[in-house]
Amino acid sequence: MNHEPSTINYQPMFNKIHHIAIISSNYEISKDFYVNKLGFTVLGEVYRAERKSYKLDLALNGHYQIELFSFENPVPRPSRPEAAGLRHLAFEVNDVEEVIAILNQKGIETEPIRSDEFTGKKFTFFMDPDGLPLEIYEANK
Repeated sequence: MNHEPSTINYQPMFNKIHHIAIISSNYEISKDFYVNKLGFTVLGEVYRAERKSYKLDLALNGHYQIELFSFENPVPRPSRPEAAGLRHLAFEVNDVEEVIAILNQKGIETEPIRSDEFTGKKFTFFMDPDGLPLEIYEANK
């Protein structure tokens, strides 16, 4: 497979990522986690009776980011971040240590801090209530 950059002046068809959809196994626990512990703002919440499913639209710093869904009996994630599909969701933060302290105060366990071998930036992982890997990554200083 050729991974060389194309010399064709190509205009991307996408503007940006619009949102990330997450299916929770326990809607109330996940809603509490993303809203009350991580600080996302609720933009809207609907219950779709025909699907027996909630849909919660969440924003971060005024930007629509996450759709949190509930479904009856969702299939569990097959394995850790190395499973095929979404590997993890990363959030940029100004100070990794400060955010770790806040997360830990809220009862959220974090992994040890790592350093990106290419950028030198600090990062670490924690899990949402369903074990979805979430990363905090140090912003440019």
